[in-house]
Amino acid sequence: MATVGEVFVLADQVGATYRAFVLTAALASLRWGELVALRRRDIDLVAGLIFVRRSMVERGGSLEISLPKNNRSRTVALPAVLVEELESHLRKVDADPDAPVFTGERGGVPRRGNWRANVQWKEAVKVAGLPEGFRFHDLRHTGNHLAAQTGASTRELMQRMGHSTVRAALIYQHATDSRSRLLADRLDTLVRAQLDGS
Repeated sequence: MATVGEVFVLADQVGATYRAFVLTAALASLRWGELVALRRRDIDLVAGLIFVRRSMVERGGSLEISLPKNNRSRTVALPAVLVEELESHLRKVDADPDAPVFTGERGGVPRRGNWRANVQWKEAVKVAGLPEGFRFHDLRHTGNHLAAQTGASTRELMQRMGHSTVRAALIYQHATDSRSRLLADRLDTLVRAQLDGS
């Protein structure tokens, strides 16, 4: 796990192009494939929501759009601190509703293999004070841990993370929108408090 301060240092270290990418992975608990598949229409900044409708997977060197893991779309309420970051980021993104939210320096889809080298991930991890071997996916784990610290129920966490099994789908599929908003607001308070303390 990373601390909030470490996440923000890491986001600074990977550069302006990928700052919001790193912060969204951590503060919205999104997977790599979900992030690179996001389109402008999937983000509602007024309501503070991301609609996770698809994922991008790499198979045999080519990219394919698929459903998110567990074949379930979900809505993730965002802490206000992330909404602010995304507002700034989206000013630099094509206004077309189908435009990708996150692209590489040349406008293409970021690919895991060369992304780490392009952003000098190992060096960024070191500067952030994170352990060697800290992976991009660990940002999602960090976000899940932060969300759990807000007092979210297991059902709310499962909905936010997009985890399900047949049993879990029956148990956890009904997290309410109002509790999801409360969870995001508590997460915002936690993030801002830790940033102010660093």
